[in-house]
Amino acid sequence: MNKKVFLEDLGLKDYKETWDYQEKLFQKIVDLKIKNRRSGTKDKTPNHFIFVEHPHVYTLGKSGDMSNLLVDEKVLEKKGAKFYKINRGGDITYHGPGQIVGYPILDLDNFFTDIHKYLRLLEEMVILTLAEYGLEAERSEGETGVWLDVGTPFARKICAMGVRASRWVTMHGFALNINSDLGYFDMMIPCGIKDKAVTSLNVELGKQKIDMDEIKVKLHKYFEKLFKAELIKEEASV
Repeated sequence: MNKKVFLEDLGLKDYKETWDYQEKLFQKIVDLKIKNRRSGTKDKTPNHFIFVEHPHVYTLGKSGDMSNLLVDEKVLEKKGAKFYKINRGGDITYHGPGQIVGYPILDLDNFFTDIHKYLRLLEEMVILTLAEYGLEAERSEGETGVWLDVGTPFARKICAMGVRASRWVTMHGFALNINSDLGYFDMMIPCGIKDKAVTSLNVELGKQKIDMDEIKVKLHKYFEKLFKAELIKEEASV
């Protein structure tokens, strides 16, 4: 099993360009697995972890409800936002500046073949990271992602998640709000969940801006620990 994971930070990158890049890496892994199975070879499959920040964009998962986007194309255009229907699970999600987006493209045969465990470990990575800032983040039963004050009238989501997996290869991932403009969340029903708020780390800590690179280092640390993986930094190739 190959537990080495190539780490790329793409900086600020268009959503569609990044999605296409994900698909390329994803398909290479799937194709290699098919080749290994058909020919009896045992070539190691690679793993990737992409960090990125997107310009304003809304994405709707394959089981999502279009009515959860509360504005039309003209309003989106005025706000400088794009919209895509995509092939991950989950409903509608917003990505934008000030948000850390992570896309693990892993062959889970290198780790464990359990999607439920995979999602829970991604959540735990975020929970442990936020704990370093004095926040008691947690899961909300039946709702993927990471929340604060679950079970109270003040429950709010700080990290959304939605993934796709085929032949135990993953893509898409998580979006953690760090310095996000929360006004963009008002144009949708986040993840299709009504009557629950969204928050950002800078708001929770009462700070104007938080160092996102510092957060990434902590996410890297807990990813390696939880997945028993080794991250290998690569120069961005797109």
